[in-house]
Amino acid sequence: MTSDEGSKRARKIVHVDMDAFYASVEQRDNPELRGLPVAVGYPAARGVVAAASYEARKFGVHSAMPSVTAKRKCPDLIFVKPRFDVYKAVSLQIRAIFAEYTPMIEPLSLDEAYLDVTENLKGMEIATEIAAEIRAKIKQVTGLNASAGISYNKFLAKIASDLNKPNGQAVITPKNGPAFVEALPVKKFHGVGPATAEKMHRLGIETGADLKDKTLEFLVEHFGKSGPYFFGIARGIDNREVKPDRVRKSVGAEDTFSEDIHSFEPAREGLQPLIEKVWGYCEANEIGAKTVTLKVKYADFSQITRSKTVTAPLQTIGELEEVVGLLLAPIFPPRRGIRLLGVSLSSLERQTSGAMPQLRLAL
Repeated sequence: MTSDEGSKRARKIVHVDMDAFYASVEQRDNPELRGLPVAVGYPAARGVVAAASYEARKFGVHSAMPSVTAKRKCPDLIFVKPRFDVYKAVSLQIRAIFAEYTPMIEPLSLDEAYLDVTENLKGMEIATEIAAEIRAKIKQVTGLNASAGISYNKFLAKIASDLNKPNGQAVITPKNGPAFVEALPVKKFHGVGPATAEKMHRLGIETGADLKDKTLEFLVEHFGKSGPYFFGIARGIDNREVKPDRVRKSVGAEDTFSEDIHSFEPAREGLQPLIEKVWGYCEANEIGAKTVTLKVKYADFSQITRSKTVTAPLQTIGELEEVVGLLLAPIFPPRRGIRLLGVSLSSLERQTSGAMPQLRLAL
C-alpha cells in the first residue's frame, strides 16, 4: 500500500441517520401517536408516504409508497399531515450539534449527513465515541433517536448506519471492510438501485464477491462511468471526500417501474417521490434551482429528456411539481410503454441562510 492509500484508509467517517425522522417528530409532539403505525403524508388517491414509523414498517409500509398501497398493507395506519417547517427546525438543531465536533459536514437530506471526524474539534481519537456522543446529544436536545455508521469511507459508513437501526451504531474497520463487502448482496449497496441490481443479477453478480471477480473493463463496458466506482467499492475502496457546503452541478432521482406505464396519472404519481427527494436535497443544503429536466426511458430502452429553465430559482415544491407536469404532459399518449422516469435540477446556486422556503407536500 502506498502512503497515499494509507492516508486515505486512515480517514474516520461517520454517517448519521435519524430514525424514521418525520414520523418520529410527529410521535414526539403528539403522545397519542406513540406506539401506533403512523405515516407522514396524505391518504388521497395520489398521495405518497413521506415517512413511516417503525410500527408501520412492520406491516411493510415505507417511504415513497403510494398511500393507497400503504393503507391496504396496514388498515389501522394513521396519516399525519407533514409539517416541514418543524422538520427543518429540528434538522438545524441536529446540524448545530454536528458542528460542535467538525466543520466537515455533508448533508444528504434533512435527516442524514456524512461527517469527517479524522481531525475533530474535540480532539477525540476514537470515532465510535464521537458517534455515541453525537447520538446522545441529539437525544438530549431533540428527544429523537439517531443511528450511526462509522468507517474509513463514505460507502461503508452509510451501510454501517443501517446495521443496528433503530437507535444503534456499527463500525466497519479497514481490517474487516473488504470481507464485509464481499458477503454483501449487491442490492444492499448504496448507489445500486433496483434497475442496476437487476442488471447485475442478469450478469451473474449477486454479491460483492461476484462484483469483485469482474474486471474493470467488464464493469465499464456494462455500467459506463459507474464502472470504476463499482470496481472500487467491491474492494472496500471509496475515495470520495466529505464535501461541506458543496453546490453540486445537478441533483437528480429516477425510478424504474415494475410494469410499463402507458397513461399520464400513474406517471405523475411515480414522479412525486422523485420530486420530493430532489427538493429535499435542495432544502437541506439551502440550494436554489432554475433548470428542471425530465428523463423518460421507454420499454425499448430508447430515451428522451425535456428541460425547462425559469428566470429565478424555484421557490416552492409546488412550483417544481407544476414545471414537471408541464414537461410530462406533451409526451402522452406515449409511442410505447415507459419503464423509467427521472427528475433532475440544475443551474443550482447557494441561497442565503433562511431564504429557502419551507418544504411542503402538495399531493
